[in-house]
Amino acid sequence: MKNKKVPMKRYWTTRYLLTLVIGLAVIAVISAMWIRHTTLETRLNMMEFMAEETANRIVHMTGDAIPPGIEIHRLLTDQGRFMNLESNPIIYVTDPNGTIISSNLPPQSNEQEIQRSILEKEETIQTITSNNRDESELYVVKKPIETEESTIGWVLYAESKSNLLKVHQEYGQLMILIGSLLILGWLAIYFITGRLSKPIKEVAAAAKQVEAGNYEVRFSANSKEEEVHELITSFQQMSQKLEHLEALRTELLAGVSHELKTPVTSISGLLRAIDEGVVDGEEAKEFLQLSIGESEKMKKMVEDLLAFNKFAANAVPVTMDTYLINEMIMDALNLWKKTNTREGLTLEVSLLEQDQTVEIDPIRIQQIIMNLLNNASQAIDNVGRISVKLHTSDQMVWIDVQDTGEGIPEQEQSYIFERFYRGENKKYKVGGLGLGLPFSKMIANVLNGDLTLLESNQSGTTFRVELPIIAQNVAEY
Repeated sequence: MKNKKVPMKRYWTTRYLLTLVIGLAVIAVISAMWIRHTTLETRLNMMEFMAEETANRIVHMTGDAIPPGIEIHRLLTDQGRFMNLESNPIIYVTDPNGTIISSNLPPQSNEQEIQRSILEKEETIQTITSNNRDESELYVVKKPIETEESTIGWVLYAESKSNLLKVHQEYGQLMILIGSLLILGWLAIYFITGRLSKPIKEVAAAAKQVEAGNYEVRFSANSKEEEVHELITSFQQMSQKLEHLEALRTELLAGVSHELKTPVTSISGLLRAIDEGVVDGEEAKEFLQLSIGESEKMKKMVEDLLAFNKFAANAVPVTMDTYLINEMIMDALNLWKKTNTREGLTLEVSLLEQDQTVEIDPIRIQQIIMNLLNNASQAIDNVGRISVKLHTSDQMVWIDVQDTGEGIPEQEQSYIFERFYRGENKKYKVGGLGLGLPFSKMIANVLNGDLTLLESNQSGTTFRVELPIIAQNVAEY
């Protein structure tokens, strides 16, 4: 059950909801503590204000002495509503010695005394512990009743901490706010996840469609999100390329089969003609030479296939050693000149002024250069020029092979390094399996370099071989 997959909408919605609940719960606790703190401060400040206001009124009602309780009792009633309290705070009016003259409690509390320690402390707001059984914490606010000459008494407001902290409306508003945020957050992530999961589901369905061999994938609409749009666009481009490559694979398989079948058919026909006596003498000898040529051609194709497969499987050893690049290139060019005596073709060479040392396999480098020169020669119909130019950059040697041929069509340039690929023009003019360039690129990669198509147009084509320099040496060829 641990590996059971769940829909994206349910997976992220539940996790986001859990995160949201935890986060809002933390916020609710912190907010409740803050409400309690600010409520306590506000009500204590209000008690202080009310005590001072009561003291001032008593002074204005009297002269140098506090009047009897019945005359000031109206000042001490219903004070709780001014502080938004459910109950009234306890209010005492005392003489300078702390004897209670009046209060909002039953009359029997009069003539009792307030603790001297409360009156002697300088703090206006004090915290004491009630003598009741619950031993609740009380806040006492005191203000002096002062005339111009002396202090004639005290006004004290007392209320329990639990009553001061009682708030219902604020907590209710907080719960409504937290609940609203929870619902809105859950709805937001639900619809957002649904919007994100829709294109992903479409891509997954399209992938299954491509897996089944149907490359005609379509999506409902382009997404406004950049990343999702890139995902859909990339998948569409990938499916189109796969469709094109599948068509090429079918075509190339037919081409390879044809290339291998042609010499077999030719050999069979030529030998049958000799065997049945259709030709004899010099003509039969000529037919045998043609058969040998066709068999060599087929042998070369099979060798190319085997060599390519060995390189693809990293089964061919490469003998690496240090050589001067100018010398290696000239050896390869001289070998190609001996095997290519075509008229109207000019070969130009530009070597490095200061020869560089590279670590290569000379036989493999010759294979790359020979293949590029043969391709360049095939691209030139009659008269033309092939140039080989060496130059350096960023600890690399660049070998550019340029021809003045007809160029590679733009729509074919991205496929030239695909195995068995042959361009439309080349497949009808030149035989082969389409392994030359892929094989050469693979060799260059094994030599820690690369082979790339630098440019190609109607004026010609330029390929570049890159090889790393391992040391600087000055040498003149």
